[in-house]
Amino acid sequence: MFWWRITELISLFIALVHINRLIEIISPHQQSTAPSHLTLRHYLSFIPNINILHFCIFRLNVMIKTIQRKWPAVHRYKIQPCKLPTASMIRRCIGITLRNHIFLVFPAAVAQWAWRPPVPLPEKAPMLLELVGGVVGNLLLFDLQYFIWHLLHHKVRWLYVTFHAIHHEFSAPFVLATQCIGGWELVTVGFWTTLNPILLRCHILTAWAFMVAHVYVSVEDHCGYDFPWSSSRLIPFAIYGGPSKHDVHHQKPNTNFAPHFSHWDKMFGTHADFSFVKVQ
Repeated sequence: MFWWRITELISLFIALVHINRLIEIISPHQQSTAPSHLTLRHYLSFIPNINILHFCIFRLNVMIKTIQRKWPAVHRYKIQPCKLPTASMIRRCIGITLRNHIFLVFPAAVAQWAWRPPVPLPEKAPMLLELVGGVVGNLLLFDLQYFIWHLLHHKVRWLYVTFHAIHHEFSAPFVLATQCIGGWELVTVGFWTTLNPILLRCHILTAWAFMVAHVYVSVEDHCGYDFPWSSSRLIPFAIYGGPSKHDVHHQKPNTNFAPHFSHWDKMFGTHADFSFVKVQ
């Protein structure tokens, strides 16, 4: 129990440090002390690295819970309690994730830093409503993009076998399977995640908040646990799927294609009902 809280607090602290640093730089009363050569490009160049950091922290949090699976306090929230990751599964996921980050994510971070045109930093932070609306808007746009991509890569056999089958090696997802994906899928997802805040003309702080939230919900979808604080339990009217919805997709691969919300699957007849874990 203690280590769960430690990793959650570390993640929150790091997020607050990054946000506080950005506010210090863009705040009007700090303009005189901010280095004149700092531009939006310099901060955007750190986004992939910040995402990696948060991704590792969020995964560490859930992996500790998975390793402690013999604890009744943890295991009672397991969606598929009889299916636990083996050592070989964990090694394979770690290997694929490291390969993706070394050969794709890190070069993309360097390229973005080197080639992205500099843009002056905004002087004011966004209003809270603007920030929340921007995060939700980006999640909704990504939900549509990935729903189409995901549906095609399940319906067209060549696309599935060539690019997406690697992610479905596990019928009971666990946290390390989040980025157990092929290079094409990783590049596509990363491209949309980076492009969408630009298309929606979001403030840089909104873009950061979206990317951190996006990492969190992606890890949560694959964690294999239905905790009381899961986003699907907190968001009303069954409009959000969360880990229970995505777990069903790994059990029934031709259902629940949307990564976060439920409306596209309901509209196109690919929705499969799911239920929350009932704790004994």
